[in-house]
Amino acid sequence: MKIYLIRHGRTEGNTMQRYIGVTDEPLLPEEKNRLRLKHYPHVELIFTSPLLRCRETAEAIYPERNAIIVPSLSECNFGVFENKNWKELNGSVQYQEWIDSNGTMPFPEGEDPKAFKERSCKAFEQVIYECYRRGAHSAAIVTHGGTIMSIMGKYVQPQREFYHWHVENGSGYQVEIQPGCWTEERKTLENIHALNL
Repeated sequence: MKIYLIRHGRTEGNTMQRYIGVTDEPLLPEEKNRLRLKHYPHVELIFTSPLLRCRETAEAIYPERNAIIVPSLSECNFGVFENKNWKELNGSVQYQEWIDSNGTMPFPEGEDPKAFKERSCKAFEQVIYECYRRGAHSAAIVTHGGTIMSIMGKYVQPQREFYHWHVENGSGYQVEIQPGCWTEERKTLENIHALNL
């Protein structure tokens, strides 16, 4: 089974390097056209985060298909950092504490990064189960950068640090689930390829 993990297209917040998690902003107007001009692989099923930027991305790259919305594929809730960038947060005691923790402490009034990663991976397993249930051999997951990094960080061996798996907007990874590599005891992704679109 081939799975394509695709990060949503650019938004205004992305261009300003803001922490955009639960903020439900649309794609930039020109971004839809940019995505339509790219060549994305044909898939049998499409899954997406419920947030507008992901739904609009899925509609732009797979206009003839209806996506299945998976609420748990949503981006992290950045709490008081939401919709702000590092310049705006410079001087904040809470932000400095979070930086000093190497991003491991919960976001103030937001989500715990560990809980977010677990949520993302459970959503991914839900998608895989649904693909098996429907007999699909390929699927696209249109989601967020943090969600993709969480999934890749857990299921790719040998494991690499979280930010190793960062991807640009509209890009992502092709991964494969091989027979015998996805069981209750062992879940690993194989044949990892960057989608440099």
